[in-house]
Amino acid sequence: MAINNIIIERWHNSDIVLLGGSAGAFKLLFRVIKCLSPDLGKTVIIIIHRKRNFLSEMEKLFAKNATMKLNEITDKEPVKKNTIYIAPANYHILIEKSGHFSLDVSEDVWYSKPSIDVAFESAADVYKDRCTAILFSGANQDGAQGLLQLRNNGSLTIVQHPKDAEMTHMPQAAINIGAAEYILRTEEIFELLEMG
Repeated sequence: MAINNIIIERWHNSDIVLLGGSAGAFKLLFRVIKCLSPDLGKTVIIIIHRKRNFLSEMEKLFAKNATMKLNEITDKEPVKKNTIYIAPANYHILIEKSGHFSLDVSEDVWYSKPSIDVAFESAADVYKDRCTAILFSGANQDGAQGLLQLRNNGSLTIVQHPKDAEMTHMPQAAINIGAAEYILRTEEIFELLEMG
C-alpha cells in the first residue's frame, strides 16, 4: 500500500511518534534517527528490546548520529518535542497525563523490559489520535496488543511489511489481530518520516 493523503495528514497532526522493534530493527532505527528533521515538531520515542543488565553503546552511537537531541528516558522527565527518547534497559516506560515519563520495574512482558506493549498502551491513553506508531522487525509478538489499543484510540498505526522485515513475527502478529491500519514497505515508511 502506497502512502496517501490521509496518512500524510494524520502524520502531520501527530504530536508523538512511537517506534517499536526487536531483532532485526536496530539498523532501521539507526537510519531513522539520522533521517528525521531537527525541527520535526514531534516527540520521538524508541522502544527496542535490550539485553538485560548489559551496558549498551547504543545510546552513544545514536546520539552521535542523531539530527535531533537524543536522551535515554529518566523517571519524571518531561516529554519534549524535537527530542528523540530511548527507553532504558530493565524498565518499562509509561507516559503520564501530566506530560512526564515514568519508569516501571514490574514483570517482563513477552520476556522483555522495556516492553513495546506497555509503552504503546500508555501512549494510547494520553495521545489518542495525535500519535503515529510504527512497529518494525522483531522475533516475538510484543507490540501487537499495544498497537491495537493505539488504533482503537484513533492513532495512526503502521507496521513494516513482513516481506521487508528481517524477523517477521512482530509485524505479522500485529497484522493478524487487526492492529495495523497500514502495512508499508520500508522505503515508504522512510518517505513518510522524512516529510517532517
